Formats: sequence, C-alpha cells, structure tokens
Amino acid sequence: MDIDSGLAGKVALVSGGSRGIGRATVELFARDGMDVVFFYRDHAQAAQQVVDAVRAAGGRCEAMRADITDAAAVNDAVEHIVERRGRIDVLVNNAGIVRDNLLGMLEDEDIRAVLDTNVVGVFNLTRAVARHMISKRSGRIINLSSVAGDKGGRGQSNYAASKGAINAFTKAMAVELASRKITVNCVAPGVIETEMSQQVRELADDQIKARILLRRYGQAQDVAHAVWFLASRFADYITGQVLHVDGGFKME
Repeated sequence: MDIDSGLAGKVALVSGGSRGIGRATVELFARDGMDVVFFYRDHAQAAQQVVDAVRAAGGRCEAMRADITDAAAVNDAVEHIVERRGRIDVLVNNAGIVRDNLLGMLEDEDIRAVLDTNVVGVFNLTRAVARHMISKRSGRIINLSSVAGDKGGRGQSNYAASKGAINAFTKAMAVELASRKITVNCVAPGVIETEMSQQVRELADDQIKARILLRRYGQAQDVAHAVWFLASRFADYITGQVLHVDGGFKME
C-alpha cells in the first residue's frame, strides 16, 4: 500500500546533507518525490556522490556549497533557490560539529566554532527561509538537536550548550510562526553510527551501549524517518516538540 505523505513535488532544503543523518534525509526526501537542495561546506566529493546516487535512482537533488555561519552567504543561497524553484516548503537544520573536551582544556576556537555552526548557523538559515514561508503561509522547519541538549555528558559543555539552545529556539519559533501556518519541531538523536560519533564510540563502546535501553546504536535512517514524519502531512498538528530518537539513552 502506497502512503501519501503529502511531500511529493515539494521543495526541501537540508543543511549538512553530504554525510550521515543529512545524507539519509536527503535520500529519503528524494525517494518520496521531493525536489531536494542541500548545503555542504567542505566535502565536495561526498556531496557529489549524494547527488549522483539520488539522480541515479530517479530523484531530484542539487548540492550547494555554503557556509551557514556567514549570514550574507546564506541569504544569497536561499534567494537563489527561491528564484529557481519559487519556494522552500521544508527546511531541515541538520549541519553541526563537535569539539569535545573538558571545559578547562577547550580553546576559544573550540567554543566559537561549535556555537557559530550549531546555533548561529541555525539562526541564519531559519531567518533567511522563514520570510519566504511566511509569504506563502505554509512551511515545515525541523531542527536537529541531540540528547546532549538535556542530558549533557563529560567533555560536552560547548556541544550540550549549543543543542540546548536549539531546543529552546525550536519552541520559541513554534510560537512565533504558528499564526503563519508554519510548524517548527526538533529531532534529538542519541548515539548514531555516523562519522561524528566514531571517536566516542571507539573510546567507550560497552559503557555507551549499557546506557541505551535498546542496547544498540541508532542508524542515520532512524533519524531521517523521524524528520520525514515531522515534514509530512501526518504531523500537521504537531509543533514546538522535541522528538528523541535515542533508543532510550541514559534512562537507566
């Protein structure tokens, strides 16, 4: 039985779409008939591989190089998308970085880089896209947070602070944009098998799994399906929520 998600023919913009959760989201959206544009910053070869894979499967996809910490560059990129496609229906703020260390050992750049990418970047992209959604009185914004946003761990002060900010930002924007028929929600992954979590998984594999009720790491597709749901018509009456996709992480 085919399930009509209401997404076919719509335009999606995904930040950080060349790898991990971002790539899984791009591919899932494209399989559901969306016209997907994704931003990447450094990994041009990986970005092209995503585009090639999507197009080979019959989907529509475009990669754009953009630094989300640069507000002017973000505005220019978003205007280019809207000029060519007429609208952006779904925004997924996925791009993020980690620079884990104990507070006393964090360099100024470790703090600045994480906050600039994980927080300022989301502000820049949401501000640029929201004005177009407001004019259409329609839209979905899905932010990627982390369980660290409310269950911080040792050596994660900068990252946890950035993701806690995204949880709060999600709720504030849900209030601000509801009257314009725009929903704003958040997905908070746990430990997912991606390049970003590789180091911590290698250092403390057994200890981490012992704190996950399902006793396994998540897959990028697990998170992408949650993003897909919040973008779909099935989430029409959901806004301001933080959906944890973490296998029951840190509940014990």
